[in-house]
Parts: sequence; structure tokens; C-alpha cells
Amino acid sequence: MEITIALAGNPNAGKTSIFNGLTGSHQHVGNWPGVTVERKEGEFIHGNIKIKVVDLPGTYSLTPYTIDERIARDFIVKEKPELVVVIADASNLERNLYLLIEIMQLTKKTLLVLNMVDIAEKKGIKINHQSLSKILGIPVVKTIANKGVGIKELKDKIVEAIKNPQENVGEGSFLFNERIELAVSEIRDRVSKLRLIFPPRFIALKLLEKDDEIRELVFSKADNGLRTVVDAWIARLEKELGDDMASILAAEKYAFIHGLYNEVVELKSSVERQIDITDRVDRVLTNRYLGIPLFLFIMWIIFQLVFKVGNPLADIIDKLMGSLAALISEVLSKWGASSYAISFITDGIIGGVGSVLVFIPNIMLLFLAIAILEDSGYMARAAFVMDKLMHSLGLHGKSAIPMIVSFGCNIPGILATRTLKSEKDRILTILILPLMSCSARLPIYVLFASVFFSKHAAWVIFSLYLLGIILAILMAAIFKKTLFRGETSPLIMELPPYRIPYLKSVWLSTWQRTSMFLKKAGTFILATVVLVWIFSSLPLGVDYASPESIIGRIGAVFAPILKPAGFGFWQAAVSLIFGFLAKEVVIGTMGTVWGASEESLRNILPHYFSQVSALSFMVFSLIYVPCVAAVATIWKEAGAKWALISIAYSMLLAYLVSVLVFNIGNLIF
Repeated sequence: MEITIALAGNPNAGKTSIFNGLTGSHQHVGNWPGVTVERKEGEFIHGNIKIKVVDLPGTYSLTPYTIDERIARDFIVKEKPELVVVIADASNLERNLYLLIEIMQLTKKTLLVLNMVDIAEKKGIKINHQSLSKILGIPVVKTIANKGVGIKELKDKIVEAIKNPQENVGEGSFLFNERIELAVSEIRDRVSKLRLIFPPRFIALKLLEKDDEIRELVFSKADNGLRTVVDAWIARLEKELGDDMASILAAEKYAFIHGLYNEVVELKSSVERQIDITDRVDRVLTNRYLGIPLFLFIMWIIFQLVFKVGNPLADIIDKLMGSLAALISEVLSKWGASSYAISFITDGIIGGVGSVLVFIPNIMLLFLAIAILEDSGYMARAAFVMDKLMHSLGLHGKSAIPMIVSFGCNIPGILATRTLKSEKDRILTILILPLMSCSARLPIYVLFASVFFSKHAAWVIFSLYLLGIILAILMAAIFKKTLFRGETSPLIMELPPYRIPYLKSVWLSTWQRTSMFLKKAGTFILATVVLVWIFSSLPLGVDYASPESIIGRIGAVFAPILKPAGFGFWQAAVSLIFGFLAKEVVIGTMGTVWGASEESLRNILPHYFSQVSALSFMVFSLIYVPCVAAVATIWKEAGAKWALISIAYSMLLAYLVSVLVFNIGNLIF
């Protein structure tokens, strides 16, 4: 037997921890149909039942102002999961119940999880979950998901709720005031005849709220009489109640929620309640003067970790790759293999892919640091402390979150902009995100910094990340004054409580991101370096990777253009060209054309680069055109026009800045 359940909840309610707790390692990531929004699915077996878990995007409501809200609503209605599990932050229950009420209007198959009950208790909040369950008429489970507490009970309740569904007819089933219910009743009766996929009562309420999507769906199938009735009720109710219908209905829901909250929650007196650790830490980390310096310090610590700890591990992998190449070369020579076959495996595959794989420890450490920041609750603070600076330069405070996410990979950063409701804010943020230095650029920085700036490598890498942030903010200011004139909407967001990162959750997040990098190395990067090897070996008869080879001729066309930036030789040119496919391929291409392992590259590079030209090359690699996958994501999220603008401005900016770095550097040094 196989069934499907959906997880829903507000952002920062602990939905990811619940998902990880239920599914463990049995999960995978894809995209929702028709959009580039990430779709997480997993499964677990309980008894003889196989349960598929779909993690819906975090939302505050089901009114489709954002892509996330539309996805969540459509999945519940169209896919009809056997159960919707709503995760609520127990320490902020009153606000979290709004989404639950909306979901209960869509489906009777609902279960509520009160997560983070330990934090609620520390704040002096005690919830009578039995009373809450009785009033709402749905099962309620208490959990501390990041510690694994309550997960087994949750699995039991999920199976029980599916086998013995309740009908959501609790003592306090939610109804609006009498006048609104008269309107809902009349509209519902008319709508029920249309046989639409949404429940008739839900449609009636959304018509009264003036939900554009629902109005278009319903009125395209109904006669004009229904529109007349709906508009008449809206006009009458707005006149009688003195507000617009969306506000009236929201106020009614919150009034019910407030009464429910007071019924089931017991608060300790203000004398007993102490200021919790979140408040005390926030006084420092979100301080108007200390917030940004502390954020930069945390980022500096991360890059020290990535370099100091990662490099020795990378050296071990590099030596293993070198030994493997020598061993395979020796074995193939004994077997009488051709020089082309030996070159293909040692120079092409091991030299290309191997020179990228050696940086797995550095990349994994970066992903680990990002996962800890996310799980601890600090990520939202980073947006909060950057808000004032962001606004002064025309960016939305929430843009900071996609910017930080982009340190791991620009693509999820671009996707994270969907939380910005203003289209202008969203596109503006998308345009500057590729300037955030993603993990794919890290192999370039680590190799060049360790060769040319060994004593100050971590500082150089940190400076490159900082340069990306500075350029992003400057470009945002320029774009705001030219392409996106107008006011920036204010930042309204919650700051989740601090939590000790849950080891299992952090590890799963780190491993998922690292495994995606490994998958790319085994497929896309491998295919690219093989292509580079072929171009380096043709036409037949020329020396491998010589100026007479196809790749040498391609590079010779572009090398003169790059000379003012300090790296006007064809190997650098072709490395950057193939780096458009994936930034990791820059080092992979160098390893292939020089037939060198990462250790050998350390000896080769000083013959081509000086300290200043090496820095210029790293700066160019930071800024120039996003990888093809990022460009495709921008195209899909914002349109072809903005994707082309992103390519054009980043190429021009990269050239100008790297030329400045090279020439000013030569004057100074």
C-alpha cells in the first residue's frame, strides 16, 4: 500500500527538520512542473504502508501572491494527498494558525504538528494540545524535530489519521459572522453546480476576497448572474462593515485564531518569564552598529575554515589522483594501449575531472557552514542587519537571503527571489546574484591563492567574496537609478528563534548539496573535459594541446582581447570559454590542456601568471558571465531580455574590473 502526504507550514517553522526526520536519506530533489522552484520528495515505511512525503514550499497563506503559494494550493487541490501535515512553530502559534485555517477550508484531511515546543516552554508558553485537537477536530502532535523528539509519534498519528479520518467537525468549527455566512452560503450553492476542483465553500470565500485567479476560473464557466450576485454581496458587505472584503475576512479569521489561542494556551506571568537567549543574542548580532561587522567576521571565519581545514584534505585527494594517473598510465603501457588512449584517460579524464574533484573538501566545508547558518536561525538575521544598507542602495532587505544562498550556488539563490512580492525587486535581485561567488568558483580561488598568495590565501579568498558583495550592491544602485525606478517595499519578516543546529539535518543538507556537485563532476564536467581533450588532440598529427590544435586556435582568437587584463595566452582564454558551461570547468580545462594534475598545475601556473595577473584572473572568474545553468534559470524566472542583459553587463564589468586590477597592481607592485 502506498499513500501520499504533503507537508505545509510557514517559513522557519521547522518543516525541513520534520521532512528530514520522517524521510531520513530516502529523499530526492527535483523541480515542480513548469517552474524552476525546487521540489523535495521523500518516503518512509510504517508497518506495511509506504508513505510518500511531498515538502510544499513554505508559505504564510494560500492566496497566490507568490509562486510558492500557488504551488502549495494547487498541489493540495489537484493532487489530493491523503493527508496534509501542517507544521506550526509552537512558540509563535497564533500567527502560524492562519495557514492551518486556510488549509482546513481546502481539505478535511489535516493534521497539525506543534513543533519547537521546547522553545515555547522556555518562553513560558504552555499549549493544551488535547483541547486544540478537540476544538479543531483534527489530530495534533507535539515535536522537537531538530532533536528527533516526537517523530515516531508523528508517524503513528499520520497512519492513524489516514486509516481513521476525522471530519473536521470540532466544537469550534470556524464560521464567519452571520452576514458573511449568508453571502458564503448563497455563492457556495451556485458554485457547487459548476463542479470545479476547488471546494465550493473555499471558492465562495475567495470570490468574496476578490482573488483574481479564482474569479477568472469561476466566471469563465458561469453565467453573468453569478458575477452579479458576488459583486452585489461584496458591495453590500464592504459598505456595512466599512472595509475591503480581503481585510474583513482576514480580520474574522484572526479574531477566531485569537480566541482559540487564548482558550488553549497558558502563559506564565511577565514576572516569571525571563528574556530568553534569542533576545539576548539578538541584542548583539542585530545591533545597528555591530550587525554588519559581525556578519563579515562570521563570513571570514567560514573562509578560514574552508581554506585551512580543506586544503590539507584536498592535497591528500590530489596525491591519490596523481598516483592513480601514474598507475593507469603504467598499466595501459604494459597492455600496449595507444598513446591516444593513455592521454585520453590520464590527461583528459583524470587530469580534467580529477583537478576539480580534489576541491571536494573545500566545497563540502562551505556547504556545511551554510547549513549551520540556516539551521541555527542566523540566516534571517543576516537579511535583517543588511536591510538598512540594502534600502539605501535600492535593494529589498530580503534580497540578502538569496545573496547568501548564492554563496553555495547561484541557481537556488535565483529561485529564492520568489519570496520577493515586487516584480521589480525580484528582477533587480536576480541580476546581481551572479556576482555572489558560488562554490563552483571556489576551486579557482583555492588553486590560485595557494600558489601565488600562500601566506595570505584565506584573506585573498575572503576579499574576492567581499568584492562580489560590493560590486553587487553598486550594480544594484546603478540599476535602481536607471532600469528600476520607484520605491522599494519595506522588509517585513520574522526572526526565528536561535537553535542548536541538529546534526542530522545539517549533514543531510550538506550531503545533498555536495552530492549534486559530485553528480555534476561525473556527468556534465566529465563530458566537457572529454570535449576539451578531443579539441586538444585534433587535427590528427599535431602535438597535444599545442597552438596548432583546434583548442589552441580557438584560444588564439580571444587571447589578445584578454592581454590588457594580464592573461593574454590561449590556455587562459579557452579555460574561461569552457567555464561558461560550468565554473568548475575552468580548472578542469587547465588540467586537460596542460595534461596536469592539481599538484602539477601548481608548478605550471607560475610560468604563465604573475601575482598581479593571477589576482586579475580570479577577479575575472568571479564576475564574468554566469554559468549556462544559471543563465537558463534567469531566462526561465525573469525572461530572455534579463538573461541577455545579465550576460552582457557581467562580461563588460569583468573586463573593466580585471583590467583595472592588473594595471593598478602593476603600478603598485
